[in-house]
Amino acid sequence: MTETSAPPPSEFLPKLITVWREGYGFDKLRADALAGLTVAIVALPLSMAIAIASGVGPERGLYTTIIGGFLVSAMGGSRYQIGGPAGAFIVLVAACVMTTGVEGLILATFLSGFMLIAVGALRLGTYIKFIPYPVTVGFTAGIAVIIFSSQIKDLFGLQLGGPEPAEFVHKLGAIWAARGTVSVAAMAVALATVGLILGVKRLRPGWPNMLIAVVAASVIVAVFGIGVETIGSRFGALPRTPPAPALPVITAEALWAALPFALSFTLLGAIESLLSAVVADGMTGRRHRSNAELTAQGVANIGSALFGGFCVTGTIARTATNVRAGSQGPVSGMLHALFVLMFMLLAAPLAGFIPLAALAGVLAVVAWNMAEKEELWGLIRSSRADAMVVIVTFLLVVFRDLTEGIVVGFALGGVVFISRMSEAAQVEPQEAGYDPDIGGDADRVTYRLRGPYFFGAAARLGSVLDSIADNPKAFVVDFTDVPFMDSSGARSFELLAHKVARKGGQLYLVGCRDDVKKTLTVQGASEPLVRFLPTLGAVDRAEANH
Repeated sequence: MTETSAPPPSEFLPKLITVWREGYGFDKLRADALAGLTVAIVALPLSMAIAIASGVGPERGLYTTIIGGFLVSAMGGSRYQIGGPAGAFIVLVAACVMTTGVEGLILATFLSGFMLIAVGALRLGTYIKFIPYPVTVGFTAGIAVIIFSSQIKDLFGLQLGGPEPAEFVHKLGAIWAARGTVSVAAMAVALATVGLILGVKRLRPGWPNMLIAVVAASVIVAVFGIGVETIGSRFGALPRTPPAPALPVITAEALWAALPFALSFTLLGAIESLLSAVVADGMTGRRHRSNAELTAQGVANIGSALFGGFCVTGTIARTATNVRAGSQGPVSGMLHALFVLMFMLLAAPLAGFIPLAALAGVLAVVAWNMAEKEELWGLIRSSRADAMVVIVTFLLVVFRDLTEGIVVGFALGGVVFISRMSEAAQVEPQEAGYDPDIGGDADRVTYRLRGPYFFGAAARLGSVLDSIADNPKAFVVDFTDVPFMDSSGARSFELLAHKVARKGGQLYLVGCRDDVKKTLTVQGASEPLVRFLPTLGAVDRAEANH
């Protein structure tokens, strides 16, 4: 009996099972516990800050981290992914809350979970990763601007005359109108928080700088009685435990209102989670399973909605922290969620003392770090095409809509790619291979086609091929260097073959790959209208027999 190799793991198999099969002992558990605690310390202030910036209570950010974060790690296709609420969702979540209320947000999250499962089941995860780099940079920079703008109110302690507008321009107008209500105390707390975050990071890089800054700001405000707004004064006491699971309110009207937001959550969640998984792969040399990851994200969103949380995705900063902290696999992400749960059980009342200006300072630093300033400037300088894609994406994200920015940016990136690939295709005259005994240059020409020949190249080079087919009786095109041809390119050769035949000539296509030949044949460029030959020498023999 011959020995066979083990079959490759399923693309839907959670990495937790893979890690367990590899062998999981106490040493790995200890390392994962330390990594999970480190990530929980980072996630704790961020979860509440993102929830507040999104227009919901801080407790919902904790529910999202506990339930969603646990499920992402337990069922995901990445060893190191950390799930939870993400800054990139702040604008969408805030808009959803303003339009549909908190119940509509929970329903949109619930629907998005099923959509993400469907995306994973259809194996679309592989294609989502193909979003052009300028689009991701422009999108991330736009999100950073929006996050920072959403924190200006709390950074300066402003008192707006009404609800804060969601649109960027209107938001700035409302903030400017309230400039006379600036609180010096709130500004001082926010600046001190930012300074402490940056100082700790510089002097003690391994310390949890954000948590230290928030705790220090909370202690100073409480001890000295500084008059700034806190979590307790705005939201009241945090609950000690997550609520019991419950289905969201589902009616036809609620579904119709929540559906557009669910689609946006799905698109953004899929992109964000896979980008985070790719970052983790680059840091560790591992390889994630895209479709398993999307399926897990879907389950996590359903679970989060059942417990009153909102949309979950992979978070790049927390995932990178997990890797640097020495994570050995998904257990660290599961433990990070349990550590946050322990905080709720034991220390939830203390969160009421946290100043909102301090959390705004945390998000201001997050926005600055995620802006990818060097990458943005590098793309703007690299080429006009990349500059156009990144700038248009950035402007649409800031002034219009996140989903619109991604879709238009992706379309522009596709147009740029098509243009560049079209320029790579070339038609070159080929003098070799002529036989004086068969015919002179007036009767026969040979051209070599280089590069992929698809609709973009066909539009650019079709007229060239058409014009040189006016006279010769034997028109030879060498396809040896054509790796790919689409139906548009094949159709142009079918038309060319008819033109050559009407003038009494013959079109020879040499060295076609099997898939290229099949495409040509399907589109009507088949024998005897076209003669397919393996080499240029075969053209000589075919002409002699003819």
